[in-house]
Amino acid sequence: MKNLRETLMHIVFFVCALASIAAVVLICLFLFANGIPAMKEIGLLNFLTGAKWKPGNDIYGILPMILGSIYITAGAVVIGVPVGLLTAIFMAFYCPKKLYGLLKPCTELLAGIPSIVYGFFGMVIIVPAVRTVAHVVFHVDISGSSILAASVLLGIMILPTVIGVSEAALRAVPSAYYEGAVAMGARHERAIFTVMLPAAKSGVLAGVVLGIGRAIGETMAVIMVAGNQPRLTGNMLKGIRTMTANIVIEMGYATGLHREALIATGVVLFVFILIINLTFSILKRRKQA
Repeated sequence: MKNLRETLMHIVFFVCALASIAAVVLICLFLFANGIPAMKEIGLLNFLTGAKWKPGNDIYGILPMILGSIYITAGAVVIGVPVGLLTAIFMAFYCPKKLYGLLKPCTELLAGIPSIVYGFFGMVIIVPAVRTVAHVVFHVDISGSSILAASVLLGIMILPTVIGVSEAALRAVPSAYYEGAVAMGARHERAIFTVMLPAAKSGVLAGVVLGIGRAIGETMAVIMVAGNQPRLTGNMLKGIRTMTANIVIEMGYATGLHREALIATGVVLFVFILIINLTFSILKRRKQA
């Protein structure tokens, strides 16, 4: 009877694993089967490096959206990763127990807030703040919906991911590492930043990669604060459109080649995420070696 139960559970686990693999395979087949023909018809080089997106004229260039996604994701990483990592260090090594009991649920609650709520927060608080700063500091009048506003908002949105994974990685480091560093004369801060943090580097990097994945794949919040203008610009105070926003905004009415071009944009986004994950895997294996 026991062997029968174990065999049955093995079958259940195996079927669940196959279902996960099948889901990934089906998504890949759908994207590539619908996206690659559009890339061939438009021209891969024209599609990836074209600076104009005009579906009415059958002009499909997603370079502005690619750069927009990169700019906003990079800004979110610059803002969110240092804050998240320092918060994780504080929670793991400095935070009093009473304060930890309040701070931990708050950081976890950030992960449960819907994207649309973040978007409203960005529209009401961040966008006006960017508009005011631009007027007072740079003496320019802008709407406030910009790369900077989206970067700040996404930096806030990736905080729970970076904090949670980084804190878990720091707490997983054996306490003997810290005790050994202190026994050799290192101060508390030095032991943390030169021993504990490097030892948890793999887990911290995993948190950063997950945060990047969250940032580059975010849609609704970005639509509400980024300006949604498909143009080439490096000005942080100007609006821009990301790949995800481009798909959501136009998929509802797209037909024919236009629809296939949007699916092809999804293929490019999928490849971006794949490259990020493969890079992390390579770095992790190199560290272990």
